[in-house]
Amino acid sequence: MTIRVVIADDQAMVREAFSVLLDAQPGIEVVATAADGLEAVAKAEQLRPDVIVMDIRMPGLNGIDATRRITAQPDLPVKVLVLTTFDLDEYVYEALRAGAGGFLLKDASGVELAEAVRIVAAGEALLSPGITKRLIAEFSRLSVSTKPPAQVRIDVLTNRETEVLTLVAQGLSNLEIAGELVVAEQTVKTHMGSILQKLQLRDRTQAAVFAYETGLVTPGRADL
Repeated sequence: MTIRVVIADDQAMVREAFSVLLDAQPGIEVVATAADGLEAVAKAEQLRPDVIVMDIRMPGLNGIDATRRITAQPDLPVKVLVLTTFDLDEYVYEALRAGAGGFLLKDASGVELAEAVRIVAAGEALLSPGITKRLIAEFSRLSVSTKPPAQVRIDVLTNRETEVLTLVAQGLSNLEIAGELVVAEQTVKTHMGSILQKLQLRDRTQAAVFAYETGLVTPGRADL
C-alpha cells in the first residue's frame, strides 16, 4: 500500500528536496506540498494523506498549531511527522503533545526520512532513531514536576496493559515488548489497542507522553 504524503515547510528548496527524496522511495508518494500551517491544514482536509511532514517554524500558523488543528479532527486520521533543525528544539515536546506522531531532524538522509514516514504511518514506534527517548524524557521531566499523577485513569488498565504502556514509553517496539514479556507480538498489539481505547488516546506517541506526564514512567527509570 502506498503511503501518501504532504510536505509542509516555508522554504521552497526544502519542500522540493524532500519531495524528490521521498518520491524516490518505494511505497511512498508525495501528493502535495504546503508553504505554511494554514495550507497544511487545508491540504490535510482536502487530500486526506496518510502523513504530513510538518516543519515547526512557519509564518502565520506554525507547525504546532497546525498539528493541533489536524489531530483534533477525529474523522481525519492523518499522522504528523514534525521536522526540527535542532535535536533539543524547545517546541518539539509541545508538538508531540499537540498530537504529532514523531519528529525527525532536517539533516536526515533520504532513507532515514522515508523510514520515519513509514514508522509514523504505521504508528509502530514512538520516534525516529537518533534523538528518541532522551528528548521526550527531558521535556516530560518539566511536565511531570508540575502535574500530579492521573492515577484514576491509570487504574482502568490491567497489570499487563500497564507493563506494555511502561515499555512503550521507554521506546520499545511491539516486537521488543513481546520479547521482554515473553508473549506473541500480536498479543502486544491487542494490548496496545486496548490501552488507546481505555485512555482515549490517538496513537502510540500520545500513550508514551501520557505515561511520562502521569508519572507512570520517569526519566530516571527509562534507561536513557
